[in-house]
Amino acid sequence: MSEAIFLLGLSFLLVVVCLTILLLTAIPAFQELAKAANSVVRLADTLTRELPATLEAIRMTGLELSELSDELNQGAKSAGEAVKQVNDGIKGVRQSASSATIATKSAFAGFKAGLKSLGRPRRQSRADIYQEKIRGNNQSIRDLESFREDEEEDSKQERLITPDDIRSEGFMGDLNPED
Repeated sequence: MSEAIFLLGLSFLLVVVCLTILLLTAIPAFQELAKAANSVVRLADTLTRELPATLEAIRMTGLELSELSDELNQGAKSAGEAVKQVNDGIKGVRQSASSATIATKSAFAGFKAGLKSLGRPRRQSRADIYQEKIRGNNQSIRDLESFREDEEEDSKQERLITPDDIRSEGFMGDLNPED
């Protein structure tokens, strides 16, 4: 039995030695775990202090970005309206230029017609024609009345030209597009 007690004591001694070795190797691991726990506590404190301010700054940045995008949209709309106004102004200038071109052509045509009429002899008035007929032929008043009737028939046969006829029949057609 002494052998059994010896073996039991030896086993007990081996268990104690193994536990001691285990504790000696576990102590640095436990110290590292304590350091890690300390780091986690410090990190938690830092996050507790810094995270709300950072989140608030991120939220404010998001709001500022929203406001900035709204301002950009308003600026784009204003620029679009300005472009539309410029386009309308350009259309007005084109119409004015077209009207001015037409007015210039009309004035040129009037000037041209005036120059043509300056070269023609002046027509005598009807009263002058009547007086010449009376004086020259010594005709009586009855002849004068018949002459008036003839003149009225002639004037009925002659067609009067109205401004509408001028436009429709193209009396201004002698103008070239270059004029």
